[in-house]
Amino acid sequence: MNYIVGAFKPSCNITITFADGRTRKQVPFKKENGKTVMVPLFQSQENIVGEVSIEPFHGKKVEHNGVKIELLGQIEMYFDRGNFYDFTSLVRELEVPGEIYEKKSYPFEFSSVEMPYESYSGVNVRLRYVLKVTISRNYVSNMVEYQDFSVQKYTPLPSINDTIKMEVGIEDCLHIEFEYSKSKYHLKDVIIGKIYFLLVRIKIKHMELEIRRRESTGSGPNTHVETETLAKFELMDGVPVRVS
Repeated sequence: MNYIVGAFKPSCNITITFADGRTRKQVPFKKENGKTVMVPLFQSQENIVGEVSIEPFHGKKVEHNGVKIELLGQIEMYFDRGNFYDFTSLVRELEVPGEIYEKKSYPFEFSSVEMPYESYSGVNVRLRYVLKVTISRNYVSNMVEYQDFSVQKYTPLPSINDTIKMEVGIEDCLHIEFEYSKSKYHLKDVIIGKIYFLLVRIKIKHMELEIRRRESTGSGPNTHVETETLAKFELMDGVPVRVS
């Protein structure tokens, strides 16, 4: 019985390393088990270069039908776990069928990779980039190892960044006009705006401003929307006072 169980245990250790892993910027990444690890950060069109090491455990050999590494860009819906939509898929063959008796290393390179979307981990969906090494075997399951990395896209400042103006209210009771200094912001920007009370015929207790992040996944009847309040500010206590 122990012999049968042992036949299905991994017979080697697989390690994936990046060529510039020690010097490249690292960012936090939340894994499926809830733990947070640090992974390297890349931009679209960069080269993904590194090395795969396969080291058989003492006294064992690895019989295989080939070794390959894949670079995958995947979208996974949490309510449909295990089913991925691959929007990027590149493959490099590392080894032809044979046997591995001692530690071997295989360099790999994916040149000028088009990574069109930023990495994202939300409430209902996850977009990730991962390197996947597969050792194909007969009769037993393949040996697979994953290495996640993160992608961030930088874009130049927009040449046109118009103001935003909106009007809301209740007919013959309340008329408010909002004005924001611009329509596009970067992540560390400051939001500057004005609120005009053009008509007030109701009692106002206070006024708050919230910054919300909204995540929308799916389409049609299968659309899932999650809203999270990132910040809340009290702008006014009591009724507005006209300034002459």
